[in-house]
Order: sequence, then structure tokens, then C-alpha cells
Amino acid sequence: MGKIFGRIILFGLPVLILVGFVVVMGLMIATQPQPQRASPEPRPVAVFVEAVQHQDVALTIRSNGEARPRTQIDLVPQVPGRIVHVSDSFIEGGFFEAGETLVQLDDADYRLAVVRAEATVAQARQRLQREQAEADLARREWAEIGSGEASSLTLREPQMAEARAALAAADASLQEARLNLQRTRISAPFPGRVRTKTADLGQFVSPGARLGQVFSTDVVEVRLPLTDADLALVDIPIAFRASGADSGPRVTLSAVLAGQRREWTGRIVRTDSAIDPQTRVLYAIAQVDDPYGAAAGAGAPLPVGLFVDAEIEGRMIGGAMVMPRAALRGRDQVFVAERGGRLSVRQVNVVTSDAERLVVTSGVEEGDYVIVSPVRGASDGMRVQAVDASGQVIEGYSPPAAAPTASEPVSDASAAVASAG
Repeated sequence: MGKIFGRIILFGLPVLILVGFVVVMGLMIATQPQPQRASPEPRPVAVFVEAVQHQDVALTIRSNGEARPRTQIDLVPQVPGRIVHVSDSFIEGGFFEAGETLVQLDDADYRLAVVRAEATVAQARQRLQREQAEADLARREWAEIGSGEASSLTLREPQMAEARAALAAADASLQEARLNLQRTRISAPFPGRVRTKTADLGQFVSPGARLGQVFSTDVVEVRLPLTDADLALVDIPIAFRASGADSGPRVTLSAVLAGQRREWTGRIVRTDSAIDPQTRVLYAIAQVDDPYGAAAGAGAPLPVGLFVDAEIEGRMIGGAMVMPRAALRGRDQVFVAERGGRLSVRQVNVVTSDAERLVVTSGVEEGDYVIVSPVRGASDGMRVQAVDASGQVIEGYSPPAAAPTASEPVSDASAAVASAG
């Protein structure tokens, strides 16, 4: 019996101890307090914002084009002859005045032609006078000895008509000879400059031969392409023609010339008669008066052939909303930081924009803070913290710190995240 009891103790005691340990461990694990994890909201994103401004905006349309002379012609003679004189102004780049003789042809033959024509006129006039005297004598004689009505031949009326015709022809020949003599002096009917020169002293030229190319310096024109969107911003009809010198939209032309940015002022005077079928744009013609004089400014004329940038004065929009260009997202969206620190995605009606400014007419109100810094994964209602340009947090435009729920404890790590938020 004692042996049996000893064996039970020998084998059963370790088992009891093991079972007791397992039970105690199970009770400890089952009864220990379990901390519950908090689910704090994501930390708000700091964003730079700027306030929307309510303004009356004068729109500006940007374009570009090449400065061209309004009048440019080939200088050609109307009569043949040898060049005996060339003006000092008739050289590439030379300036000349209206009516100034640029090229003089040999006029000896034409002077002789004038003398011959004058002699022919004198003879024709003498013949007419003789016929007039004979006609008067015939009329008196018929009145003395004739009876009835005299015939036109008796009164020498056909001879008188022939003499008058001969005199008229002689006068016409004289005028032609004098005109040809004048045409030996070749000039332009406007003040301008010489673009090219293709003939010189001693050369024989025939009518229509090109002596050079000249252009007027009174007006320079620039053809500016306008898209359909541009036409909606500029205050001119499609078939536009200025009624006065200052009636068209103002245009500021600019270009880098001699290492400096130069500007010239002009006006839109008309549009092309048709839309370009290849580019689908309509060209507006800007005109600059006196480009080598009054429009030259500080010694910088607007030279022909210069490629210029243009800013065209557009229509006025009253009560527009103006904000930085960086606020635009995509084609027609902006992000607005609302009170309480929430992001709002707004659809806007964009009127125009450039590298610095965005102009809209709806979607935002004056005083709204638009976000101008990049926002990754932006969504409506996203928590944001509004910061102005100086880096200061704007009061009332940051979300409140996340608070723990009353029924759930918050771990130290969760509390740190919420406090940072």
C-alpha cells in the first residue's frame, strides 16, 4: 500500500504541478487589461494659400508677328535710257524724301523731242489761224454776192475742223514729249528707305526694268494672328476696320534690340478679309505711325523685318476674381482652404490666364484662400493647414487637434500623433 501511494506521488505530483502552471498562466492571460488602439485622423497637410481678389480686369491678348512696311514697291523706269546720275540716297539703307530724284536718265533725246513737238504745235496753230481768216473771208464774200444758204465747204468748215484737230494732236505730242522728259527723273511718291539696289551709273535700262526696291517709312504694320479664344477676349468684330486714328485697340509691341528690351505703341486698324485656311487663325493688322520718328522713342526705331511680341488691349471685365496662376489645377479647378482646415475642390469659369495671373468669373468668392502649393492625393474634405506667404499659420484655417473618444483609452503613441496633428 505504501509502495502504491509512493508511486502515485512520484508520477502524479509533476503532472499536477504542470496542470496548475498551465491553469495559472491561462488565468493571468485572460484577466490582464487589454489597451485599445485609437484611430487618429491623418495629420493635416501644410499648404501655402493666397486670398482671392475682386477686381475690374482689363484683358490682354498676347501675339507676335513681323514688322512690315505698309507700302513697298519696285523702282522701275517708264522710258528707256542710260543712267547718268545716281543720288547719294539711292543706296541700300538710304533715306529719301518724297519726290526726290533717285536716278536720272540721259534726257538729251527727250529734250529734242520736246523742241520738235513745240515746233509742230506752232505750225498747227499758224495753220488754224490761216484757216480761220480764210473762213471769215469766205463768209463775208457769200454775204455780199451769194444767195440762199451757203454749204459748209464754201464756208471752209471742214478745213477749220481739220486745222483744230491738227493743233490738238500737236499739243498732245508736246505733252507726251514733256512727260517723257519728266520721266527721265525717277523718284518715289513717298518718303522712305532703299531696301535693295540693282542698277547703277552708266547702265542702260529699258521700261519696266527693276532698279531697286524701296519702302515707305511713314507707317509700319504687323500682322498678328488671333485664335478663336483670342477673338473672344478682344473688343473688335471679326470684320473690323478702324474709323479713326485712335479708334482701334491699343497694341504694345516689344522686342530685344541691341541687347535691350524696346517698346513701341500702335493700334489695331483692321482685320484680314478671311480666316487663314491652314492655321485657322484670323490676322489683325497693327499699325505704328512714324516708326523712324515719333515712334522711335529713345533712339530705337521699329525696323522693318523685326519679329516683335505684341500685347493687345482687350475688353474690360467687371467684378472678376483674380488669383495666382499656380492656383489652377487641370483646366478648370482650384483648391480652396476652408475654415476648419478642410480642402474644397471648386470648379471655376476661367476667362484668361498668363504666367502669373488667373482670372475667373465664378466658383470662388472674394476673400477665399486658394491653395498655391502642390498637394499630393488631394480630395474634397482633406485636412489641411493654411499658411500664408510669410510662413505664418492663418488662424481659423487649421483643423482642431484630434481628441480621444471617451469610451476608448489612447496609447502613448496614438496621443503623440494626435497632438502633432
